[in-house]
Amino acid sequence: MQAFSRTPRRIASGGRRLGGSGQGLPKPVTQQPPLFQCPAAISAQADVATTSSHGSSSPLSTSSLRLPATHQESSRRALEQLKNNSVNRYATQAKSSIISIGLTIHNTPVELREKLAVPEAEWPRAIEELCSYPHIEEAGVLSTCNRLELYVVAVSWHRGVREVEDWMSRSSGVPLEEMRPFLFLLKDRDATKHLMRVAGGLDSLVMGEGQILAQVKQVYKVGQNCPGFGRSLNGLFKQAITAGKRVRAETSISTGSVSVSSAAVELAQLKLPTHSWDDARACIIGAGKMSTLLVKHLYSKGCREVLLLNRSLPRAEALAAEYPDMRFSIHLMSDLLKCVEEADVVFAASGSEELLINKEDLVGMSKRPEVVGGVRRFVDISVPRNIAANVNELQGEAIVYNVDDLKEVVAGNKEARAQAAAEAEVLIRQEQRSFEGWRDSLETVPTIKALRSKVEGIRAAEFEKTVHKLGDGVNKKQLRAVEELSKAIVNKLLHGPMTALRCDGTDPEAVNQTLANMDALEQMFQLSQVDLTSAAGKR
Repeated sequence: MQAFSRTPRRIASGGRRLGGSGQGLPKPVTQQPPLFQCPAAISAQADVATTSSHGSSSPLSTSSLRLPATHQESSRRALEQLKNNSVNRYATQAKSSIISIGLTIHNTPVELREKLAVPEAEWPRAIEELCSYPHIEEAGVLSTCNRLELYVVAVSWHRGVREVEDWMSRSSGVPLEEMRPFLFLLKDRDATKHLMRVAGGLDSLVMGEGQILAQVKQVYKVGQNCPGFGRSLNGLFKQAITAGKRVRAETSISTGSVSVSSAAVELAQLKLPTHSWDDARACIIGAGKMSTLLVKHLYSKGCREVLLLNRSLPRAEALAAEYPDMRFSIHLMSDLLKCVEEADVVFAASGSEELLINKEDLVGMSKRPEVVGGVRRFVDISVPRNIAANVNELQGEAIVYNVDDLKEVVAGNKEARAQAAAEAEVLIRQEQRSFEGWRDSLETVPTIKALRSKVEGIRAAEFEKTVHKLGDGVNKKQLRAVEELSKAIVNKLLHGPMTALRCDGTDPEAVNQTLANMDALEQMFQLSQVDLTSAAGKR
């Protein structure tokens, strides 16, 4: 694994900065942006944590500590609780961290995004490989034309980050030094909020676009067949899907919403001298979801004739059948260059992982008419790209635009949806609280198991004593009746405590009450002395 550099960077969840040497204490900042640069000083942070917990030959000076009064009071109360031995052992155990790490269109060029893109067919393999690392318990992959985001549950967050970065570099062949300036890193609440904003379309290039919610749903669907997509990520993605649905149903953010495909059509039309599709012939490479949306928006803009290329005819013919009022000329990919020569605007939206058109393919092609400016335009919304960037070297003859160029079209979209976005943020906070409540409620699971194990142990021991006292004077039927009676009594006595330990996590107050009940039961029944491992072995 490649070593981390010691240059100071911001870390995600706490918004703190560590010095390059690892000395000194982190200082709080007053404002935290939604996304952070990936920390290069994670190992320095680990050194500080190790030094503070295990001691060092050069200990940190206590005089340098400057805690706010509220923090000091919280620390004092926590210390008193520890002294009184009233803190529940499950509550004090460190929970695994939910981590989101990746890169998006907002600050990462398409040249890098396409190198790290993970096709959907490879998601299960990626999850399995990520979970093979020692500190990663669960993993999920969200890879689209605009983003690559990895969600993991890690037993150690800084070690988990190292392992995810190592996997990203190994799987893509991109050196860490080249990747790091563009990575974002989010932890726990920041990570869960980010995913819900993504599902709600608030983090999209085109705010409110609906395709991203379908992509989040697909991550969840694929994860159902992957052992590494565990309980925490299952719950998180389910909650994110709920958030995405609510945002679209309860706000106007998706009203008249544009997508990447519609932005591509608008950009192409904007670049045409006459701004009309009556004067230009369009060609679409691919017949998938993006191409279907391209056809839809071309039709809405007045385009009535399209050259359509695909690897198979049935899918292209099915797409053409959805728009009987448009004239389609359908071709297989073997006719690619022929169709490109006939077209004024070429949209590339295929799933190919290789370049389909290079500069050399266009040399010698007939020039386009003056009504379209004499230029053949390519709009490539595929990631990885289908059209080579060197096409732009044919100045005056051809020009290629990619997804990064769509920012020109969608710049005004966010301003127009600002009010809807503010309303959506409120809904997202509600869904985030629900998820956090659900996750907190999982803390009671060990207590439930420990309580049932202890009571069952007592019941079984007392039953054995009773059997021994009764001797040989009872038959098997009578013994079974006595045992069933003991189990029934135990179950009825446990019904109340078990009910007090269960909640669905949707109500934060109910979660707090449940955790208080858990703490009380832990002390009353001395559950810290229960060995769940040995109890499970006996069963």
